[in-house]
Parts: sequence; C-alpha cells; structure tokens
Amino acid sequence: MKILVAEDDPTSRRLLEALLAKWEFEVISVSQGEAAWEILRQKDAPRMAILDWMMPGMDGVEVCRQVRKRGEAPHIYIIFLTAKGQKSEIVEGLEAGADDYLSKPFDSYELHARLRAGRRMVEMQDQLLAARDALQEEVIHDSVTGLLNRPGALSVLERELARADRMNSTVAVAMIDIDRFKTINDTYGHMAGDAVLREVGRRLSSIVRRYDAIGRYGGDELIAVISGCDESGAWTFADKLRSLIDHRGISTSEGVVHVTLSVGVALGNGASHPNPQDLIRAADTALYRAKAGGRNRVELAGSEETLRQQELPLPAKESPPVAESS
Repeated sequence: MKILVAEDDPTSRRLLEALLAKWEFEVISVSQGEAAWEILRQKDAPRMAILDWMMPGMDGVEVCRQVRKRGEAPHIYIIFLTAKGQKSEIVEGLEAGADDYLSKPFDSYELHARLRAGRRMVEMQDQLLAARDALQEEVIHDSVTGLLNRPGALSVLERELARADRMNSTVAVAMIDIDRFKTINDTYGHMAGDAVLREVGRRLSSIVRRYDAIGRYGGDELIAVISGCDESGAWTFADKLRSLIDHRGISTSEGVVHVTLSVGVALGNGASHPNPQDLIRAADTALYRAKAGGRNRVELAGSEETLRQQELPLPAKESPPVAESS
C-alpha cells in the first residue's frame, strides 16, 4: 500500500521512510505541504498519509482540509504527526478531517499499531466500494444475458438524446425480436432459450461501438441505441445486426438451434426533440411491420411516423406462433 510522508524535518523524514519500508509500505515523501497536496489530489493518490502539523507554507491541517473538501471516494486515511499536545489543537486537527494523530517524539510500536488500524480501515472501505459497484452493475444489467436491462438501456437512450439535442445530431433506436422464440422455449426448454438469448446478445454486442449500447428490453426483445447516423446508416447497421444471427447455429444443451431476427428502427434528431418513449414506440411499430412482412428483416420507421408516435397507442404484439420444429 502506498503511503505519503509530509515532514519538513530531514531526520524525522528519513526515520519514517526507513520504518515504513520495513513494514512493507511503498513510501512517497515530501518536505512541504504544497507538494503533499499536489500528490493527494491525483487520481492514483496514496491511500494513507502521515502529515506533519507544522510545515512551511501550507501546514498539515490545511492539507487535510483541502483533501476532505474534495469529498471523493476512496477515503485517504490521514494521521497527524505533531509536537503539539494541547487538547484544543488536537481537536482542531481531528475536526479538519484527520483520522488519527501521534505526538512527537513518536514511539515506533505505537506508530505501527496505528498504521495497522488505518490499513484495515482502508481495506474495509475498498471491500465496501467493490460491493457497491457490484450492486450497481446488478441494478442496470440483465441477469440472464449480462446485457443492460430495460432501465439501463433507457438511461443510455436518455443520455444520447440529451447529447443529440445539444449537438443537433441523431440517435437511432432498434427494437430487435428473436423470431418464434416461444417455439424455441416450447420445443427445447427454457434453459435452451436462455442460451439462445445469451448468444444473440453476445454476438450483437461484439459489433456495437463503445458509445452505443445493446440491452434486453424484456422477454425475447432487445434494444440497440445507435448514435450519430442517418436513416441509411441506421438501417445498414441494424441489418448488420440481423445478419449476424441469420440462421447461424447457436449451440445449446439440447442441440444446435437456428434463429433469425426481426428489427424495427426509428431515428430521432436533436431538432425534433424526441423523447425515449416516442422513439421506442416508432421502432416497435416498425418491428411489427417486419414481423408481419415475413420476419428476418429490418423495417425503418418513417420520419412522419416517428414524430406522431406520442399520439398513437402502442402496437399490438404478435400472437404466439404454433409450435414448430427448427
């Protein structure tokens, strides 16, 4: 673990460097408060710091205040090292945001014990942050496919529409349906159906740009958010998604399954200020046409159709097909 030592006295600084190296810390040492602050404000700043109270220029208390003002995670564990012994001065340091203090001349055993306690606190916080990040990932990702779930995909769509509004650019939404997916579940079972969903998601994700997104909208329906393309480009990209699946075998525990996709695409631009639901409705209407037109095809919503979606009800869903062999 990296640790910063800010101490203007050369003898004390060298002693601390030697002890900390012995205790297997990676030591960064400076002699001035300004230098300490520059290091602690960096993204890869040490997670622990020993700050001398009295230093020329910016003192340890002010360095600590500046660190705490940022209010950013992860927490930097700060120990004050000071010759001051008055309770009011110790309180001042703790109120500035210090986690602990040690009076000079310090006892090496006491310092080691306090550093061990600080290290445990840092490691516990890392575990909590990792758990928080894992929960956040679960909140916005689908458990079956690993793709974004509906809220996660809608969040991306809202973000891209806001950017399109600022930059007067375009955003396309592609609603993607796995043809006759109910038949797959009925014939091969839900585990095979999940395997198909995962593989379709994996293949589609493999070609999207890093600023685009693929998500599971619900059931066997996926959604793609594609930024910065015209109608022709949106259709071409959607057809590329379709062709990745076009009757190509997908291995499942029940054997190889061959599937196709139907895709409906709607394009919005910043000038028309579309909202997410308008675009999704328009793309869903185009998807319905693709299904009705024979499946395994892409249909593009017209501009007029996209603009009037807020006045139209959602299209009726396709009736489940009769079970058939693959």
